[in-house]
Amino acid sequence: MRIGIGNDHTAVEMKKEIVRYLEAKGYEMVNYGTDSTDSFNYPVSGYRVGKAVASGEVDCGICICGTGIGISLAANKVRGIRAAVVSEGYSARLTKMHNNANIICFGARVVGIEVAKNIVDEWLNAEYEGGRHQKRIDMITEIEETQNLKAAEE
Repeated sequence: MRIGIGNDHTAVEMKKEIVRYLEAKGYEMVNYGTDSTDSFNYPVSGYRVGKAVASGEVDCGICICGTGIGISLAANKVRGIRAAVVSEGYSARLTKMHNNANIICFGARVVGIEVAKNIVDEWLNAEYEGGRHQKRIDMITEIEETQNLKAAEE
């Protein structure tokens, strides 16, 4: 599995540790972030990871900034992306099972490295359940594609 990873300057060390951790597990990691602690705008790497996931260049993505919020907002602007910010493993697992998130995001200033490893493990090991959740994913896609939601107008 190919995983895209992106970050800003606040998350360089965490990204490096996550890359080492996942490569040791056999994942192929593709870096779309910065390796410098000089100021770096998180929308750049959020966009890069989002585009790589949406195009199929990578299978899924991980985005890390100070809180995980800004980089997730940027990634979510790419059509077809469902990037979720989480701070613990339970939410990471459920965002794959229920929301079919294709990018997981977290904050280097919010979680420690062991929690970050747990987040990626829970997310990568979870499977989308489909079923009743697909209707909701379809509604999200409708909003994305049409800027409208018929069910909200009923």
